[in-house]
Amino acid sequence: MTLPPFQHLVDAHWRDVARLAHALAGPNLGDDVAQQAWTQALAAYPSVRRATNLRGWLLTITRHCAMDAHRAAARTTPTDPTGPAEPPHQPTRQPTHPPPDDPRPDLWAAVATLPERQRAAVALKYVTDLDHRAIAAVLGTTPAMSRRLVSDALATLRLTLPEQS
Repeated sequence: MTLPPFQHLVDAHWRDVARLAHALAGPNLGDDVAQQAWTQALAAYPSVRRATNLRGWLLTITRHCAMDAHRAAARTTPTDPTGPAEPPHQPTRQPTHPPPDDPRPDLWAAVATLPERQRAAVALKYVTDLDHRAIAAVLGTTPAMSRRLVSDALATLRLTLPEQS
Protein backbone atom coordinates (compact mmCIF):
# COMPACT_ATOMS: atom_id res chain seq x y z
CA MET A 1 0.00 0.00 0.00
CA THR A 2 1.38 3.40 -0.89
CA LEU A 3 1.33 6.26 1.55
CA PRO A 4 -0.63 9.40 0.76
CA PRO A 5 1.33 12.63 0.39
CA PHE A 6 2.26 14.06 3.78
CA GLN A 7 0.16 17.16 3.12
CA HIS A 8 -2.97 14.98 2.98
CA LEU A 9 -2.07 13.65 6.41
CA VAL A 10 -1.66 17.19 7.73
CA ASP A 11 -4.95 18.32 6.20
CA ALA A 12 -6.85 15.38 7.68
CA HIS A 13 -5.37 15.35 11.20
CA TRP A 14 -3.91 18.75 12.10
CA ARG A 15 -6.84 19.60 14.37
CA ASP A 16 -6.59 16.34 16.35
CA VAL A 17 -2.84 16.78 16.82
CA ALA A 18 -3.24 20.41 17.93
CA ARG A 19 -6.10 19.64 20.33
CA LEU A 20 -4.27 16.70 21.90
CA ALA A 21 -1.05 18.71 22.22
CA HIS A 22 -2.90 21.53 23.99
CA ALA A 23 -4.82 19.13 26.22
CA LEU A 24 -1.67 17.31 27.32
CA ALA A 25 0.89 20.13 27.38
CA GLY A 26 -1.11 23.22 28.29
CA PRO A 27 -1.47 26.62 26.69
CA ASN A 28 2.19 27.58 26.93
CA LEU A 29 3.61 24.46 25.33
CA GLY A 30 0.73 23.14 23.19
CA ASP A 31 1.74 24.83 19.94
CA ASP A 32 5.39 23.83 20.41
CA VAL A 33 4.41 20.23 21.14
CA ALA A 34 2.18 20.08 18.05
CA GLN A 35 4.93 21.56 15.89
CA GLN A 36 7.47 19.10 17.30
CA ALA A 37 5.06 16.21 16.63
CA TRP A 38 4.60 17.26 12.99
CA THR A 39 8.37 17.68 12.58
CA GLN A 40 9.03 14.19 13.96
CA ALA A 41 6.22 12.72 11.86
CA LEU A 42 7.60 14.31 8.69
CA ALA A 43 11.08 12.96 9.43
CA ALA A 44 9.75 9.44 10.08
CA TYR A 45 7.12 9.38 7.34
CA PRO A 46 9.33 7.98 4.53
CA SER A 47 10.15 4.93 6.66
CA VAL A 48 6.51 4.08 7.50
CA ARG A 49 5.75 0.68 5.99
CA ARG A 50 1.96 0.44 6.33
CA ALA A 51 -0.71 3.13 6.22
CA THR A 52 -3.23 1.25 8.34
CA ASN A 53 -3.61 3.74 11.24
CA LEU A 54 -1.83 6.97 10.47
CA ARG A 55 -4.04 8.95 12.85
CA GLY A 56 -3.06 6.71 15.76
CA TRP A 57 0.58 6.97 14.71
CA LEU A 58 0.37 10.78 14.75
CA LEU A 59 -1.38 10.86 18.13
CA THR A 60 1.25 8.55 19.59
CA ILE A 61 3.98 10.90 18.39
CA THR A 62 2.06 13.84 19.86
CA ARG A 63 1.71 12.10 23.22
CA HIS A 64 5.43 11.33 23.30
CA CYS A 65 6.28 14.95 22.43
CA ALA A 66 4.02 16.15 25.28
CA MET A 67 5.75 13.80 27.72
CA ASP A 68 9.12 15.09 26.52
CA ALA A 69 7.96 18.67 27.05
CA HIS A 70 6.87 17.88 30.62
CA ARG A 71 10.19 16.19 31.33
CA ALA A 72 12.12 19.14 29.92
CA ALA A 73 10.08 21.56 32.01
CA ALA A 74 10.73 19.47 35.11
CA ARG A 75 14.48 19.55 34.46
CA THR A 76 14.58 23.32 34.05
CA THR A 77 12.17 24.22 36.87
CA PRO A 78 14.18 25.41 39.86
CA THR A 79 13.43 23.53 43.05
CA ASP A 80 13.49 24.89 46.55
CA PRO A 81 16.68 23.52 48.16
CA THR A 82 15.01 23.51 51.59
CA GLY A 83 11.88 21.67 50.48
CA PRO A 84 11.38 18.16 49.20
CA ALA A 85 12.21 17.72 45.54
CA GLU A 86 9.55 16.41 43.19
CA PRO A 87 10.16 12.77 42.27
CA PRO A 88 11.87 12.57 38.88
CA HIS A 89 9.28 10.17 37.43
CA GLN A 90 6.40 12.64 37.79
CA PRO A 91 6.05 15.38 35.18
CA THR A 92 5.37 18.90 36.37
CA ARG A 93 1.67 19.56 36.57
CA GLN A 94 1.08 22.45 34.26
CA PRO A 95 -2.47 23.63 33.77
CA THR A 96 -4.03 21.66 30.97
CA HIS A 97 -5.54 23.93 28.38
CA PRO A 98 -9.18 23.28 27.61
CA PRO A 99 -10.10 22.72 24.00
CA PRO A 100 -11.35 26.00 22.48
CA ASP A 101 -14.99 24.87 22.41
CA ASP A 102 -15.09 23.53 25.99
CA PRO A 103 -17.32 25.41 28.46
CA ARG A 104 -15.65 23.85 31.54
CA PRO A 105 -12.04 25.00 32.02
CA ASP A 106 -12.20 23.77 35.65
CA LEU A 107 -12.54 20.25 34.28
CA TRP A 108 -9.24 20.53 32.39
CA ALA A 109 -7.49 21.95 35.45
CA ALA A 110 -8.62 18.81 37.31
CA VAL A 111 -7.52 16.60 34.40
CA ALA A 112 -4.05 18.14 34.71
CA THR A 113 -3.72 16.66 38.20
CA LEU A 114 -4.31 13.09 37.01
CA PRO A 115 -1.42 10.66 36.53
CA GLU A 116 0.09 10.89 33.05
CA ARG A 117 -1.45 7.72 31.59
CA GLN A 118 -4.92 8.56 32.90
CA ARG A 119 -4.59 12.13 31.62
CA ALA A 120 -3.54 10.86 28.20
CA ALA A 121 -6.37 8.31 28.11
CA VAL A 122 -8.98 10.95 28.98
CA ALA A 123 -7.59 13.37 26.40
CA LEU A 124 -7.55 10.69 23.72
CA LYS A 125 -11.10 9.62 24.58
CA TYR A 126 -12.75 13.01 24.89
CA VAL A 127 -10.57 15.38 22.86
CA THR A 128 -9.78 13.22 19.84
CA ASP A 129 -12.83 10.92 20.20
CA LEU A 130 -10.94 7.63 19.96
CA ASP A 131 -12.44 4.30 20.92
CA HIS A 132 -10.73 2.10 23.52
CA ARG A 133 -9.00 -0.05 20.93
CA ALA A 134 -7.44 3.04 19.33
CA ILE A 135 -6.53 4.48 22.74
CA ALA A 136 -4.83 1.19 23.58
CA ALA A 137 -2.82 1.38 20.36
CA VAL A 138 -1.65 4.92 21.14
CA LEU A 139 -0.80 4.12 24.77
CA GLY A 140 0.77 0.74 23.97
CA THR A 141 -1.62 -1.23 26.16
CA THR A 142 -4.76 -3.35 25.86
CA PRO A 143 -8.32 -2.11 25.27
CA ALA A 144 -9.28 -3.37 28.73
CA MET A 145 -6.49 -1.31 30.29
CA SER A 146 -7.51 1.78 28.32
CA ARG A 147 -11.07 1.33 29.66
CA ARG A 148 -9.65 1.04 33.16
CA LEU A 149 -7.49 4.15 32.77
CA VAL A 150 -10.47 6.22 31.56
CA SER A 151 -12.74 4.76 34.25
CA ASP A 152 -10.25 5.47 37.06
CA ALA A 153 -9.69 8.98 35.75
CA LEU A 154 -13.43 9.68 35.62
CA ALA A 155 -13.90 8.34 39.14
CA THR A 156 -11.18 10.67 40.41
CA LEU A 157 -12.68 13.61 38.52
CA ARG A 158 -16.13 12.91 39.98
CA LEU A 159 -14.65 13.13 43.47
CA THR A 160 -12.61 16.22 42.65
CA LEU A 161 -15.10 18.36 40.74
CA PRO A 162 -18.27 19.89 42.14
CA GLU A 163 -21.61 18.81 40.72
CA GLN A 164 -22.52 20.69 37.55
CA SER A 165 -26.21 21.54 37.39
